[in-house]
Amino acid sequence: MSIVVAVKKNGKTCVAADSQSNFGSLKVPLPNARARKIRTVGPMILGTTGWALYEDILEDFLQAKDLPEPIDKPSIFSFFLELWKDLHARYPFVNDQVSKDESPFGNLDATFVIAGTTGIFYVASDLGVTRFDRYFAIGSGADFAMGALHHLFELDLDAEAIATRAVETAIAFNIYCGGEIESLSID
Repeated sequence: MSIVVAVKKNGKTCVAADSQSNFGSLKVPLPNARARKIRTVGPMILGTTGWALYEDILEDFLQAKDLPEPIDKPSIFSFFLELWKDLHARYPFVNDQVSKDESPFGNLDATFVIAGTTGIFYVASDLGVTRFDRYFAIGSGADFAMGALHHLFELDLDAEAIATRAVETAIAFNIYCGGEIESLSID
């Protein structure tokens, strides 16, 4: 349960996230644990929401995996398809998740945002990849952040200020978002 926001404006891309750790309804105080929801991976910034175990899986997976080049929709889909295969081959504790609407597709039970110079890409839990030109948000506070992004984008603010304010909005209104705000930027 998180908020991760990506904004691309005036040649700069920023991804910001909260740092609160939750284990079900248990909220861990920030001095005791800090969740890492965004990371620089080669020429891109990767943001994750969902099970905390994905942080460990991604660190392990990225040690053995080449990054997608170029950063575009087909390469990102291929990257996550390989992750899906590895989840089943290398991590035997991973269960196949079934959507509540009985979708014919698997479910990672997590969502991702990838930001680079070529755009912002949302990777849904069913591995669908969507490209955005300006902004996007994922996580339990995404509805609040998207409202803030819609309003803030046209103001005279840079990408980092917009992303940070959208995360602040999600923290203010969603009980599962909180802690300090982290941000990473690329030009």
